[in-house]
Amino acid sequence: MKAQKGRSPEQQPTRAEMDVLQVLWQHGPSTVRVVHDILNTQKEAVQYTSTLKLMQVMTEKGMLSRDESSMKHIYSPLLDEEKTKGAALGKFLDSMYNGSVSNLVMALLENEKTSKKELQVLKELAQKLSDGNNKS
Repeated sequence: MKAQKGRSPEQQPTRAEMDVLQVLWQHGPSTVRVVHDILNTQKEAVQYTSTLKLMQVMTEKGMLSRDESSMKHIYSPLLDEEKTKGAALGKFLDSMYNGSVSNLVMALLENEKTSKKELQVLKELAQKLSDGNNKS
């Protein structure tokens, strides 16, 4: 196995790398074939060799580990899901909404993809937060 390069804290996974990480976070340690098959049900079909190469690069970057103890290599995420998503969200918030959470929330509320059910959940959450702040 190649030595892993150091991963800088600022290094964010690319969109394709996030797709692989999402599969591994959801399904646990997996072979390239399993990740590839899941990705191809979610997105436009890509070649197996492209998924393999991507996962090899991610291993070199220190995003994945590879267990080579059996015939089938098993890949596992080395990045924490919440920290990785939080960093991506922070970067998105800064670049798209100048760091304003309220502007992001307003955009989400006005977005046509936000369902009535999601709006109701947000209203209930806002009410709980408001009630919690009033108790202090």
